[in-house]
Amino acid sequence: MESDKNKIITIDGRHFSDLPGFYHEVSLVLMKDTDWKAGTLDGFDDILYGGFGVFEGGEEIEIIWKESQKSKEDLGLEPTRNFYQNKIRQGKPFDIQLMQQKLEDLLSGKGQTLFEILVEIIESHKNITLILE
Repeated sequence: MESDKNKIITIDGRHFSDLPGFYHEVSLVLMKDTDWKAGTLDGFDDILYGGFGVFEGGEEIEIIWKESQKSKEDLGLEPTRNFYQNKIRQGKPFDIQLMQQKLEDLLSGKGQTLFEILVEIIESHKNITLILE
């Protein structure tokens, strides 16, 4: 587990300003030379298991998120509110009650923003070290 041997992957917050842009960026840096692209939170989580992109399953990697403060704002309260409202409007296959609860939690200050959700997804993978710059 020597850090100088870890593969380093960079997500650049200057390359996107919304969730679809984030998915595009991570697809470019994590899924080079594959047809599979991230397009959902679950899909992003799946990519982080490795084995079908730029790193192997369980391989120790570092993700450096440059301009993370910009991303924190770009994927903050308002975009997250819109995200949940869109899911509620779409209805099936989304769990409307769950989306409504997440929206209420967000608006009351208890819920997570999209940025916080993405960070939590990355940090849930023990083989990945996240560095916010």
